[in-house]
Amino acid sequence: MGKIGLNWAAVALVAVFGLLWLGVVVFAATTTPAWLRVVQGAFSLALISWAIAKSVFLIRST
Repeated sequence: MGKIGLNWAAVALVAVFGLLWLGVVVFAATTTPAWLRVVQGAFSLALISWAIAKSVFLIRST
């Protein structure tokens, strides 16, 4: 049972980090080049997508 809790904690941590990263890229990183903001935004969306996919996997496996 502890391993399931750690999996959910890891997924939540990655999702929150992805959301925070996206917020920083959109609202705070205004002086960086546009191409770098696009790359960082894509990275944060990849993290969020991974967290959603892993959540679906965890829900289906239980």
